[in-house]
Amino acid sequence: MTEKACSALAVLYICAARRGVVAGVAEERAEQEGREFAAARGLKIVAVVTDPFGDPVPQQRSGWLRVREMAERGEVGVVIVRWPNALSVEHERRYPELKHLRDFGCQLLFSWEPLADMAGLGATR
Repeated sequence: MTEKACSALAVLYICAARRGVVAGVAEERAEQEGREFAAARGLKIVAVVTDPFGDPVPQQRSGWLRVREMAERGEVGVVIVRWPNALSVEHERRYPELKHLRDFGCQLLFSWEPLADMAGLGATR
């Protein structure tokens, strides 16, 4: 697979539901929004990965660890999340994850409209 083709492959990461709560509107909205975002930018979503919301440490979530592994193996070039809090509610915990993705040629994009245009600018607050 070429680097350009890989960069068009994306994983949609959804971290919205509280623990013990059945999937609902927030997850559905995040998935729909993420799919529309990807389609508008010519990205192909190869996986949708979810985690319960609430743990501020991304590396303690099994879904996020799967996302990291996909980036490390070169399976995706883009990670789509709705907004920065999906990665962590503590902004300082986001930066090591952004660096880790970048180290493997992967970028993080926000699907929520007010942040969608900030792609590639490194804004995570």
